Amino acid sequence: MKYLGLDLGSKTLGLAMSDPLGMIASSYKILRHEENYDSLIPLLKEEIEKNHIEALVLGFPKNMNNSIGERGEIALDFQKKLQEAFSLPVYMQDERLTTKQAENLLISNDTSRKKRKKVIDSLAATIILQSYLDRKEK
Repeated sequence: MKYLGLDLGSKTLGLAMSDPLGMIASSYKILRHEENYDSLIPLLKEEIEKNHIEALVLGFPKNMNNSIGERGEIALDFQKKLQEAFSLPVYMQDERLTTKQAENLLISNDTSRKKRKKVIDSLAATIILQSYLDRKEK
């Protein structure tokens, strides 16, 4: 099964894609939206069809105390939009600290600040997707 991982930010949507067996996640691309989440639906439709995606994994930004804040509510609303727009399963994956993990990985690889800014969202989506893939295998 091929998955598309999604890291929904306030201005961008980071995308990651799994291999056809659904075992390994790779960074894919970033879509910009300026908080107009509806504008992402046709862009995602194109990616889903082009890449034969069978399921979506959306990052779920919970607070550190496991409560759901404003960003978490936005993610849940976006999940509903995705479910209405596509006849695919949309799985939620806890994404606490994934952006920090992505930033630390890029810093440890001596990636410049300018380059980090360009790839951090798709790398966070990769961490989200890989976390889901690893979890579902158990």
